[in-house]
Amino acid sequence: MKIHKEGFATIVLGLTALSLITWLSFSRLPYNTAMAFGLACLVIAIIIVRFFRHPTRIPAIMEDNLVYAPADGKVVVIEEVELEEFDEKKLQVSIFMSPFNVHVNWSPVNGTVSNRDYYPGRHLPAWHPKSSSDNERMRVIVQTDNAEVIIQQIAGIMARRIRNYLNVGEVVQQGTELGFIKLGSRVDIFLPLDAKIKVKIGDKVKGIGTVIAEI
Repeated sequence: MKIHKEGFATIVLGLTALSLITWLSFSRLPYNTAMAFGLACLVIAIIIVRFFRHPTRIPAIMEDNLVYAPADGKVVVIEEVELEEFDEKKLQVSIFMSPFNVHVNWSPVNGTVSNRDYYPGRHLPAWHPKSSSDNERMRVIVQTDNAEVIIQQIAGIMARRIRNYLNVGEVVQQGTELGFIKLGSRVDIFLPLDAKIKVKIGDKVKGIGTVIAEI
C-alpha cells in the first residue's frame, strides 16, 4: 500500500507515541491489562496508516465532457447556487469525506487552471450547509474546452490542514492529483446550469471512478 507524503510526519510521530505507550504498559502493568493497551495501540496504528493511503486512480474513459468525482465519499448536496464572486448561477455538487475515506483529491476534468484562491474561515462540520461559504477553503478554477469548473476543498471541524498542489496556468488531466485534506472534510464542484448530473444525494462515489456529471 502506497502512503501519501502528507502522512509521513504524522505516521512517524503517531507510531513512536503508540510504541512508547505499549512499552510502558508491558513494563508497569499486569500482563492482561498491557495486552489490552497493546491491542488498542495496534488498532490505532492501523487506522493512522490507513488514513494516509494513496491509491493510483486512472479514469476508465478520459473525455472532456465527463466530470469525475474529485474524491471518495458521499454526495450530500446537489443544488443551484449563486456565488458572490460570479455573475451567474452554478450547479453545486458536494462530496463529504469521512475519516475512513481516501483523502486524496483529484482533478475531475481536463483543462487549464485559470485561478486559485485561499479563503480563511470557520471550521463548521463539513456536512453543514454553511461550510461552503463560511469555512476555511481552497478554490481552484479549471477552464475546460466546454465550460468553467470550480473545485473547492473545504476544511471541516477536525480537518485543519488543506493542501493544494495546482498552480495558475497549469494544464491538468482527469486524475491529476489536486491536493489532500486531513481528517473529515468536503469537496464542492460548481458546474454550469446545463450540466447533466449523473448522481443523487446519498450516493457513495469513488474519486476518478464515478462520473458525476456531463458538461
